[in-house]
Amino acid sequence: MRIFNTYYPPGTKAHDILLGHSHKVTEKAGLIAEKLGSSRVNLKFVQEAAFLHDIGICRTHAPELGCHGDLPYLAHGYKGREILEEEGFPRHALVCERHIGVGLTAREIARDKLPLPVRNMVPKTLEEEIVAYADLFFSKNPLENDEERSVEAVRQSLERFGRDKVIVFDQWHRYFSTGVPV
Repeated sequence: MRIFNTYYPPGTKAHDILLGHSHKVTEKAGLIAEKLGSSRVNLKFVQEAAFLHDIGICRTHAPELGCHGDLPYLAHGYKGREILEEEGFPRHALVCERHIGVGLTAREIARDKLPLPVRNMVPKTLEEEIVAYADLFFSKNPLENDEERSVEAVRQSLERFGRDKVIVFDQWHRYFSTGVPV
């Protein structure tokens, strides 16, 4: 919580919005990790990483969230990585960078000229996948923050980025719902 409060001072709009979102994502990710069991996933790490996954938003220009940085919102993943690496949390940092959607490849970043470093930002560990998956269900929009999106709504939101993104989500959904690897 100390790290969170350092970048999102209590009493600010950004603190309140991000705190609510982070709690929701942490709760969902934690339930998935518990279901899969300690032999497959590190529950404590998942909960910590889920809570901190959006720490980089403070560096972006997202006034609706109370953030007034210089960078486009999409940069929050890699900026979160930089913040957590500086704070001494290298594993958590990778979760920040790799949680956008179901992940971004270097090829996609270059092809679409995204305002990101050209490198693979795709979840590589089960813990990273769990956080990315859980995050897809919750908006930071203050008007939607308390509502969990349906599986179909998540699928529809990913569809505009390509069928391959929906396929990854569907694989994660089957695994995290049943506990049986796909």
